Amino acid sequence: MKPINWFVRLEVPADDAAVENLQSVAFGPGRFARTAFRIREGIPHDPALSFVGLAGDEVVGSVRLTPIRIGETPAMLLGPLTVAPEFKNRGLGKLLLRTALDAASRQGETAVLLVGDPPYYGPLGFLPVSFGRITLPGPVDPARLLIATLNGADVPSGPVRGGR
Repeated sequence: MKPINWFVRLEVPADDAAVENLQSVAFGPGRFARTAFRIREGIPHDPALSFVGLAGDEVVGSVRLTPIRIGETPAMLLGPLTVAPEFKNRGLGKLLLRTALDAASRQGETAVLLVGDPPYYGPLGFLPVSFGRITLPGPVDPARLLIATLNGADVPSGPVRGGR
């Protein structure tokens, strides 16, 4: 497999169609019914914390962070993290994720929540949420609810809602 030099930059409005296409391929039309998508509904992702990965001049990966509250604590919801199928398993997803987490930390954020696979996200600093500590407004597999705390913060608790 030929190595690829990734270029990661902030997402810009002109990337919307490419990012939407990546999400459609990765999650299909049922994505809008998922709890994490419903939390983000109507809440714009943070443009200072949303990145795309490029292969040449083509957008082949994306990660977005969207403002939420966990109880009374401001936090961010990660996702979706998407990589074009032909570029999976080459490190772009992890690079995008690290870039977003580093930027969130520099911006003073204290927690990033996601619904995802522990074996993938665990090595990048995400830990399982204790059952019942954080509740979402819809069904979610509790084993897939993960959080990364930033800047020395404690794990927040309470119900999740979109926005600040």
